[in-house]
This record gives sequence, C-alpha cells and structure tokens, in this order.
Amino acid sequence: MGPDPVSRNLARVLAVACKRGRVSYDEVETLIEESADDVLLLASELRLLLPVRTFRSSAWEDRIFQAEPGEMYEVPNVVRFLVQNARQTGQWNAANALREFFRLAGEPEWERIPTLVDRIGQRSEDRRVNAVQVKEVCDELGLGHRVDALIAELKGSGVMSPKLGSLAEVARTGSPVYELNPSVFVKQGNVKGEFTERGEA
Repeated sequence: MGPDPVSRNLARVLAVACKRGRVSYDEVETLIEESADDVLLLASELRLLLPVRTFRSSAWEDRIFQAEPGEMYEVPNVVRFLVQNARQTGQWNAANALREFFRLAGEPEWERIPTLVDRIGQRSEDRRVNAVQVKEVCDELGLGHRVDALIAELKGSGVMSPKLGSLAEVARTGSPVYELNPSVFVKQGNVKGEFTERGEA
C-alpha cells in the first residue's frame, strides 16, 4: 500500500468490506470521494476483492468484473486476516496473516504455512503454479503425504485459485494449474493509519 489516493481509498474500502466479508458498489461510492471504478478495478486485479457474479465457477478467472450499481464484491479469507492484522499492527504482513488463518482453520502444520506459500511463490511464473510444483515444495518440507489436503486449504483460504482456462498448460504439465493471489506476496511494509474507515482517526 502506498500514500497515493487510490491506495488510501482502497484501504478504506477494505476496512469496511472485511467486517462482513463483502461490500457493494453503492457502498464504495459513499466511502470514497474519487472514482469507485478505479478502486474496485485495482482491488480485483490484486485479488483483494472478487466480484460475486461468476461466469461458470467460483474460480477467480470466472468472476465477472463490473463496476456499476448493484454489484457485490467479496473478500478472500486470507485477505480478511491480512487487513485485520494490518489494522492492529500497522504492518502488511502475509506471514502473520497466513499463520493466524491456518491456525484457526485447524491446520496442524499452521506454523509452516508461510514457508510453504513463499516457496510455492518462488516456483511460480506470472503468478501461476501447477500441482506438480506444489507437490515438490510439500515434499521438500516433509508434507508430501498431505498434498491434496494442503492444495484444498490453499484454495479455500484464497491463496490460490484453479486456472480452468489454461487447458494447453494443463496438457503440457499433466497437472492442474493455479493462479496465486498477489496480495499474499506483497513485501512486508508499514501501512499504519491507512486502514481507517471514514470518521476514524
């Protein structure tokens, strides 16, 4: 997050959206003075907010982005923890958010999830990774026996989403392909004072 108006407005929208998991276009318009369209487009590109409307599945690539009255946008689970943590500590810290989310989700290896996610990110190209690469990382960390469960949890948390349209890539690798959430790989930084709602100090 930076000091520019769009980032500040995005932070304000996220502070409100994370309280109940979603926000409407109409609410965004009342929250900020600048263009709601620009803020929502950035939020969608960073996978901080996802359009509720879908084309065929809940995969991110199937979400239909429309910035207009009546549209709803939801917050991926891990983003809620990122924002809550940022509001409490003044830091955008993916490792802390991942640990907290997976601990509360009952993942027995929750302390190792940040390392797992970081290494998956290192294997990715253009925010894409396939199941074989995820398995390789799991094997390196001694978690190979839980690959399927961990992939399911990573999808459910909002760390990654199936790339159903990448049939050529799936055919080449022989395994499913996933898109990674860029917000989880943002370098840790100070965001103190940004995640405030209108009227807060």
